[in-house]
Amino acid sequence: MRILVISDVHANFTALEAVIAANAMVDAVWCLGDLVGYGPDPNECIERIQSLPNLTCLLGNHDAAVIGALDLEKFNHDASLSIHWTQSVLTSANLAYLKSLPEKGTSSVFTLAHASPRSPIWEYVLDPYTALLNFSSFQTQIALVGHTHLPLSFSLDEASNQVKRELIKADDQVKLTGRKILNPGSVGQPRDHNPKASFAILDPENMTWRIRRIEYDIAPVQNRILAAGLPEKHAQRLADGW
Repeated sequence: MRILVISDVHANFTALEAVIAANAMVDAVWCLGDLVGYGPDPNECIERIQSLPNLTCLLGNHDAAVIGALDLEKFNHDASLSIHWTQSVLTSANLAYLKSLPEKGTSSVFTLAHASPRSPIWEYVLDPYTALLNFSSFQTQIALVGHTHLPLSFSLDEASNQVKRELIKADDQVKLTGRKILNPGSVGQPRDHNPKASFAILDPENMTWRIRRIEYDIAPVQNRILAAGLPEKHAQRLADGW
């Protein structure tokens, strides 16, 4: 069984389509939230996500802000502008879909959240200490999170109560032994100075996790951002992956 794990699409339809096209044979898709925000294609991304096989999709912080469930004071000025614009163009059906999304998901082995197991919408799991605090907030072996836009792995050594942090490179395979918090990186706005869309392939039968990266045509996305009147920064950062 192969599961495509994605997060932080951020209304970048071109990147999303590239990822989907490269993974036509997956058995299921787990999306860890933030379908919208920053990018120019919120309706297209929401509608495309809904067409994917055996989909599990969660609510992200930008999704929550667009539906009015999160205070815009938490966001910087440019992000707030993007949220207001998304609210102005989103169809009623797509708004209803965002409102239907849960904050967390669980299976026998995996806990899914956008941000973190203990704070599913907002907390950034970027460092070993924050990861350590989160291991007590989920009971499964593995937690999958997004939000940071970085393909990260945090592994808990239960004997010493220490956490190891790793930035996972493309095509590196992680064997899922012990307790871990894993992040597939961002489809629509990577922030590890690699502009390629980032995602993961999870094999729950063999308990492996592999980060993959794929190029997409960035220039048309930048042009759509500028044509929509969205902040220029949101276009510039796509080319450098920051």
